[in-house]
Amino acid sequence: MPGVILPFNETVGDTIPPDTPHAVSVSLPTWDANVGYEKGEKWVVDKMQCGYPRFFIHPSIQKLAGCIVDKYASPDSDKAMLFPSKRCALRCIEFLREQNPDVDHVRIRELDFIPHPEKTPVNDKQKILPRLSAVVYPSELWPTAKTYWQHVGDGISSRRADFCQKAFDENVMVERNAVRGSPPRMTKGPRRYQRNVSVDTTKPNSLNETGSGSEETAPEAGIQDLAQFVEERFGRNLNMEFASQAKLAIRTRIAGSLTVDVDLPESLEHPSDPAHERSRDVPGFSVDDVYLHSCGMNAIFTAHRTMRLARGEMKSIMYGFPYVDTLKILEKWGPGALFYGLASQSELDDLEKRLESGERYLAVFCEFPGNPLLRSPNLKRIRELGDKYDFGVVVDETIGNFLNIHVLPYADVVVSSLTKIFSGDSNVMGGAMILNPQGRYYARLKEILADEYEDNQFEEDSVYLERNSRDFVSRLGRINHNAEVIADTLRAHPRIKQVNYPKFGDTKDYYDACKLPDGGYGGLLSCTFYSMEDAATFYDHLNTQKGPSLGTNFTLSSPFVILAHFTELDWAAKYGCEASLVRFSIGLEHTEALKAVFEYALNSISKSE
Repeated sequence: MPGVILPFNETVGDTIPPDTPHAVSVSLPTWDANVGYEKGEKWVVDKMQCGYPRFFIHPSIQKLAGCIVDKYASPDSDKAMLFPSKRCALRCIEFLREQNPDVDHVRIRELDFIPHPEKTPVNDKQKILPRLSAVVYPSELWPTAKTYWQHVGDGISSRRADFCQKAFDENVMVERNAVRGSPPRMTKGPRRYQRNVSVDTTKPNSLNETGSGSEETAPEAGIQDLAQFVEERFGRNLNMEFASQAKLAIRTRIAGSLTVDVDLPESLEHPSDPAHERSRDVPGFSVDDVYLHSCGMNAIFTAHRTMRLARGEMKSIMYGFPYVDTLKILEKWGPGALFYGLASQSELDDLEKRLESGERYLAVFCEFPGNPLLRSPNLKRIRELGDKYDFGVVVDETIGNFLNIHVLPYADVVVSSLTKIFSGDSNVMGGAMILNPQGRYYARLKEILADEYEDNQFEEDSVYLERNSRDFVSRLGRINHNAEVIADTLRAHPRIKQVNYPKFGDTKDYYDACKLPDGGYGGLLSCTFYSMEDAATFYDHLNTQKGPSLGTNFTLSSPFVILAHFTELDWAAKYGCEASLVRFSIGLEHTEALKAVFEYALNSISKSE
């Protein structure tokens, strides 16, 4: 009911969705809770069961890192960061050493953990085997290590941590130097997975347990004994065949050629639903141009790194006010970035003058549309400049998504966070990088990726992501509709200063130029208030889930600028991101019920006078 206020103080720090061990979001249900989190106040941070995984290291990951430090390093002076591969770990070490040149580099080291060759039966070669790399570093370098974890997105997932913790405890996974001989080759993938709804909703009894469900043994509740489920379905019996199918299904779905909502492997055999036909519609494009990543930011980092390897070291361009970590990647890796934070035509005029004068750049990075202001860049003009002056174009389509918009023809690389609306269930991370086969750098990018690319998405995460995304097409229409209704509701209220949505404003034409005939304007919008007091009152009375992330099947709200730019509010305000901004990721709720929830919160502002 819209008039019933949730017991806010009791939900601070709870997982979103509730009772979900691998939740992507966390409850910050009041304005004060968001401010308290940013200030590090104990009444908030001590209750945090989880957080957005790149900002808050999951308890399962913390536990395994602690066990490794206890056994292989000094708990009094060392910490560890955990990565899915040696290459990822070595990149972290390089960053730590570059950022801390005065620290003894010997104290920063890498440990490889592999399956114990004497405890891995021959017939396990078709099973997922535990493997990870740990970077052990001096505790005082924690802020730098945390920065790397947040920006790059290379770290292990919480499901991989649970999987490897069990193997570590049983001495099935050991440090490479602890065994003799060559380790067995790691293979990939589970055998079968049948459930088509979210079942990751059982609260763990300890940090090392995973919540999951089984339709076969508990068709009504969807839940069975966790330890048995993990061991039978996701333990050392994780078979490579099904995981490979799941990853192929995800890539095929992203490519636009898998639209049916049926189980594997049938969906791969008959992937197309004529009623929901989709295509990337670029000559020569195929599923081989889709690369999976552990999260969206890792796809962005990889795109930037691959462009640098392909074209050499040059400054990048960030066009439009971006999600915070994208700009940080461009600034901290490579020669830096030119930042155009308004996504205006005058900024493109300035760029063109620079190019005419002889300046050269690696690539323009932009979001379509941007987050949180939902402004759309003029991709046609950016592409024309790129063709004329030889720079790449990297477009983040997360907010618009390829069911609403078609941006690949304008880009050399498209990146996307699969954590968001592609998954919807807010219980798994994922990312994608898509190459345009018509791009001028395509052949060189493919050549580099043939040597450099690693598919580090943990197989169990792939299984969840594939399952969650089966109804992606059918969900989008309802979310588009609901978002338009809420945008209109907010625009009609006199205490709202501005509503940000691709359907409105001076960049609508640029969005419409890429909008598909049956596409919509997406599920993300934001608004600013005339006063912080109004914003806080509205937010506190808004009876939706409230926390970081977006693209969930349920409506999720956040005071985005407070949460993302708390230490730089004046800087953000220069680009139109005011501290009173509240962002909404609209979900699948009944339209009239959702509208009533927003109207109740809006009415609370008037009553507060």
